[in-house]
Amino acid sequence: MPSSIPTFSTAPPSTAFSNLSFPAPHVLLVTFSRPKDLNCINSAGNAELVQVWQWLDDEPSLRIGIVTGEGRAFCAGADLKAKIQLFPEWNTSNSSASPKRSSMPASGFGGLSRRIGKKPVIAAVNGIALGGGCEIVINCDIVLASAVAKFALPEVKRGVIALAGALPRLVRTVGKQRAMEMALTGRSLDAHEARSWGLVNEVVDGDAGMVVERAVELATAIADNSPDSVVVSREGVLLGWHGLGAEEGTESLIQGSWKRMEGGENMKEGVKAFVEKRKPRWVDSKL
Repeated sequence: MPSSIPTFSTAPPSTAFSNLSFPAPHVLLVTFSRPKDLNCINSAGNAELVQVWQWLDDEPSLRIGIVTGEGRAFCAGADLKAKIQLFPEWNTSNSSASPKRSSMPASGFGGLSRRIGKKPVIAAVNGIALGGGCEIVINCDIVLASAVAKFALPEVKRGVIALAGALPRLVRTVGKQRAMEMALTGRSLDAHEARSWGLVNEVVDGDAGMVVERAVELATAIADNSPDSVVVSREGVLLGWHGLGAEEGTESLIQGSWKRMEGGENMKEGVKAFVEKRKPRWVDSKL
């Protein structure tokens, strides 16, 4: 899979805990890269990833992101190395009485579990996704899973809770009873069960690397569409995800982002290309 570095209007952030690559035009691939630690994310990694996802939104030439993991894990959650370090790094951030809760970024664990953002992110789940790693998956826009992937919120087994945004989001995806089962038992779901529950869009057979290839195919299909339309369509879906009623959400979209894209270069180009029976030549979104 080719991965050349294109020219950007803004420089990519430097990363120590993840690798950035560009497997297709307009596509950013972020690979968690701590395989010996099952790609657990520490505080520095969280801060780094916030910058990465903000850069995705800010860089005009990028249209979509993919997140995956190196090795046998997607992400096994927070870095719990050494039991003593557990409390400042994770337990205290999950205690409502603790002032250290603020150490979690506003956009959540890995900069994704509570992210709203502007551009879509696909999770290419190559292996285990536990705790915060599963919370990342729950808030991604599209989820592809390798057949060996596992999903779990095991916090109840450790005396803490999943407080990075997953619990109220999970119920919207899988329903109350299934969300309760997952949150209260801490048991894991395999890829096929997660798909039957609606947590996963597609299970990709073959070795774990195949899920990234499939994610790049899907990301390319999305990036081939009008970047304005993708941003605004995603926003419309998220209005419902965040609890707005159908009419209220539609009106909000019409009065907001639709007005900013209406009559823009890409809308004109899309109609013109249709009439001329050719592929559209989109320009980078200015939304």
